[in-house]
Amino acid sequence: MDPQLYYAAGMGAYVMVVLFATKLPYDKMVARGVEDIRAVYYNRKIVHMLAGGVGSFCVPILFTDYWYPLVCGILLTILTFAAHQSGRRMFWFQTDQNQNDVKFTLMWWVSITLIWMLVGDPWLAIIPSLFMAFGDGITGVVRNLVIRERSKSPVGNVFMFIVSAPMGWFVADLGDPSIPVWGLIAAAVATFVERYEFGPIDDNILITVFATIVLLIGIEVGPIL
Repeated sequence: MDPQLYYAAGMGAYVMVVLFATKLPYDKMVARGVEDIRAVYYNRKIVHMLAGGVGSFCVPILFTDYWYPLVCGILLTILTFAAHQSGRRMFWFQTDQNQNDVKFTLMWWVSITLIWMLVGDPWLAIIPSLFMAFGDGITGVVRNLVIRERSKSPVGNVFMFIVSAPMGWFVADLGDPSIPVWGLIAAAVATFVERYEFGPIDDNILITVFATIVLLIGIEVGPIL
């Protein structure tokens, strides 16, 4: 049997552990008097980084075929969407105010699959999802600490770029040593668009779409330095 099947099962189990284990910090924060919505927001960013971010790094290490992360991503999207629709939300990181967690899982597998299919490299494929997971993740944590509410304060974008820029450079270099500058440009663009939302089009969608576009342009154009 293809060992990738076991890797996929293991990664799926890990993500499920993260989803349910984050109820513990939620309970502790609420017990300490942290407002419910802030605790949920902290937890969502923890899930972004531990599930989406670590999962992204695992993709090029564990898989040689994009079908496995594709299926894992689809299943997780169905799970998070079903939790909202059934009224059995995982309330410690999901909220009835929006379904951004569903959009996160959707854009995770869509961006990875699309880039991998088009360019054939899993390292380049994970760059937008890393920005979405770690870049936007640290952005939310910093804003929650400083502003103490969900906001689009530019202070978060400063930290997003600090985290995203080196990831964009070095991960792009792993995929194609001729285009690390494009990884840096993608990080800058993703950081800029993170501040915006247009109705149902949230920052998860904007980050991955624009970072993907920049990377594909970079691959086509080639090195600029």
